[in-house]
Amino acid sequence: MPPQRDHTTFTTDAAAHPSDTPPVVAKSNPWMALSIGLLGLIAGYVVGAGVHPSLSAYVAPSPTAQAPTAPTAPAQPTPPAATAPATGVGPTLGKADASVTIVEFTDFQCPFCSRHFQQTFRDIKKNYVDAGKVKYELRMFPLTSIHQNAMAAAEAAMCANAQGKFWEMHDTLFSNQGTWSGQSDPTATFKTYASDAGVNAATFARCLTNHTTQAQIQKDMADGSAAGITGTPGFWIEGPKGKTQLVSGAYPYATFQTAFDSMLSS
Repeated sequence: MPPQRDHTTFTTDAAAHPSDTPPVVAKSNPWMALSIGLLGLIAGYVVGAGVHPSLSAYVAPSPTAQAPTAPTAPAQPTPPAATAPATGVGPTLGKADASVTIVEFTDFQCPFCSRHFQQTFRDIKKNYVDAGKVKYELRMFPLTSIHQNAMAAAEAAMCANAQGKFWEMHDTLFSNQGTWSGQSDPTATFKTYASDAGVNAATFARCLTNHTTQAQIQKDMADGSAAGITGTPGFWIEGPKGKTQLVSGAYPYATFQTAFDSMLSS
């Protein structure tokens, strides 16, 4: 920007007024001097405006407050809809051709699974399974991250199943959960339970040592996860005409009774 001019004292341009011809000012007329001064002020303003026309017209814009833009959340993939698992895979109770099947995914060390066994399972078995209306199937879902003996208990149950004694071991494990769940190594206890159930001790011991049933248990867990099981106990109830219902948690008997009756009446 060019240097600012002082509009108080009017100065002439050297090109218009050569130095060898000094300007003549009439000293006898003070009004003339005043007029010349006013003309100088006006001329200075015009010259200044002519050099920088934008200065006289420029008005600084007022800053406008902008609301912060909320970050856009990345699109989340839609999880696939859970579907009922295949049946006829795990140990079962009841008539093979029962109209309704309930598949339970269980953890023998889970206290809520024990609650289901103590408060609900027996009534379901008595009123629906033994009556030929419902088939009950068990699948393994040991929560190994929080239950240190859950996998060992699942293996014990499935090793007993290999000798046709699953439900005896199932009932014993839940009835004595408080005994073995806190043990650092419950193997000896499980062998005792198996012996009491009438299994061959040597065959049962080899099954535990070789982890013979672990692959089957891992498949149960994978099938459960695919079916939307995230905790235990978890249930899928399947009825005629493709009706299904997922029940997550140790719900009271009335919940299952309602589900069974609804499917059986359809």
